[in-house]
Amino acid sequence: LYAAQQDGRIVRIGPDNRIDTFADTGGRPLGMDFDGNGNLIVADAWKGLLSIDPQGAIRVLSTEADGLPFAFTDDLDIASDGRIYFSDASSRFSQPDYMLDLLEARPHGRLLRYDPATGKTEVLLDGLYFANGVALSQNEDFVLVNETYRYRITRFWLKGEKAGSHDIFIDNLPGMPDNLQGDRAGTFWVALPSPRKPVADFLHTQPWLKSLVAKLPRQFWPKATPYGLVLAIDENGQIIESLHDTSATHLRMITSAKPVGDYLYLGSLDNDRIGKLKIK
Repeated sequence: LYAAQQDGRIVRIGPDNRIDTFADTGGRPLGMDFDGNGNLIVADAWKGLLSIDPQGAIRVLSTEADGLPFAFTDDLDIASDGRIYFSDASSRFSQPDYMLDLLEARPHGRLLRYDPATGKTEVLLDGLYFANGVALSQNEDFVLVNETYRYRITRFWLKGEKAGSHDIFIDNLPGMPDNLQGDRAGTFWVALPSPRKPVADFLHTQPWLKSLVAKLPRQFWPKATPYGLVLAIDENGQIIESLHDTSATHLRMITSAKPVGDYLYLGSLDNDRIGKLKIK
């Protein structure tokens, strides 16, 4: 099991629970997945899109698209043809200032695609409200991207008569969607770090008040509700299961949910552990 740390390290946990450092990006690694050649592809909030070989050597794949540098490379998924779909959450605010992006509520996010055969990065969608988790469908006919601060998931069509167009896959979610992971069997797992808060919804209707809040010390800003929440959504955009830790004693502020075999592995920005839940 590979896990990203806040200090820039990516650690590897073996079958005996022994933990060692696989690589250190010197940045803030977020979404990760392995490509067909055994390289760990990493969306690093500071460094861009990275490739780390099995020996831990780091290579930078992409840091900009259409002349605009990435400010917050966030999550990714890899297609069967090797192309990498990934998100730049915000072109304006970097990772430590993600709450400022929430308060401003402007569409600074992008969905991108990197082609390892050409080394080129193209923009598939821009104008997204904090582009976060990314996941391909079972048949790779569409790709999803979370718009965290709009409580929704957007779908971009890759194949068929709708290819090149986009629509809303699911809207009005009960929390802010963070990471997004497909099992390539028809189910998407969505991690929601916090349920929706009435105060945050109210602030969006009062720009002048948000401007005042942004000037206050951060201890006075809205805070996430301690809660553990993960949704399972089918390819028709229907919620088919929800998992809750209402007490937030086991896991809280869940930011990633990765299905592997019979288990779901759960990461977080606010826990000192990784969750493992049997789902089959």
